[in-house]
Amino acid sequence: MAMHKESKIYVAGHTGLLGSAVLSKLLSAGYMNVITRTHAELDLTRKTLVDRFFEEEHPEYIFLCAGLTGGIMANTTYPADFLYTNIAIQNNVFGAAHRYNVKHVVFYGSSCIYPKFSPQPIKEEYLFTGLIENTSEAYAVAKIAGITACKVFNRQYKTNCYIALVPNSIYGPRDNFDANNSHVVSALLDKFHKAKSERSKEIMLWGSGNPRREFLFCEDVADASIYAILHSDELENIHYNVGSGVDYSIKELAEVIKEVVGYTGSISWDGTMPDGTPKKLLDSSRFNKLGWYPVTPLKMGLELTYSWYLQSDNISK
Repeated sequence: MAMHKESKIYVAGHTGLLGSAVLSKLLSAGYMNVITRTHAELDLTRKTLVDRFFEEEHPEYIFLCAGLTGGIMANTTYPADFLYTNIAIQNNVFGAAHRYNVKHVVFYGSSCIYPKFSPQPIKEEYLFTGLIENTSEAYAVAKIAGITACKVFNRQYKTNCYIALVPNSIYGPRDNFDANNSHVVSALLDKFHKAKSERSKEIMLWGSGNPRREFLFCEDVADASIYAILHSDELENIHYNVGSGVDYSIKELAEVIKEVVGYTGSISWDGTMPDGTPKKLLDSSRFNKLGWYPVTPLKMGLELTYSWYLQSDNISK
């Protein structure tokens, strides 16, 4: 069941980090019937509105990039919002997709679904083998519910409609650069830029800098998403890790961002602030065996992200 250039494709969350990358990839690949809705036009947490949208539009393929995301501070401050919003979106879209015979839905999990002290690199089967990081518990539970929904919908209705991908830390243009709600890459880019603009001699960063993370450029995740649909007949009814295969300590990441931004001061670390999970490197070999690999090196991706940031309205120049 191939996705054709004239297929009707709905990109949910098209203004965000991942959704905008998926939209751009689809359009550049020649897909001619891509539809979008802003949050103001369609609130995916409201079932009646979602049902009306599906009845009117009848999308054939869905990339479910919409959702509520954030870093450690946002996750610990708004856990109820993270749980309710994401589960509501998933339930409404999955249910409508089933009723209106959507051919494929691509759903995105998160590496925070895995146990905090999971063996490394993390294999798909390590899900449910230990306690997850408490700072991301609500978000992780919502994502686990979505992944489970993909599997049980496929199993109960004897279909391969629902595809669950678990990318590691995504970064890139149109990320959230708000200091209180951003992930580590966007937070550091913003902080280093402001330190440079203010000619600060020193920058203080959270935690020890020792935790290790795997970063994936948003365009690579978008490419993997389209690849998954085009190779859906080869997929098992499991979730697939999608990563770069390389991790960096937060200290190493900070040094690369310092170079990209051109900050010349020194870096110090506030060890009283939380680190989160010590290491998160995914084993993406199952998805790689299908023939997909990322192509964007970290420094190149950071340069592209910073270039977009400089042109955006996230900063006071």
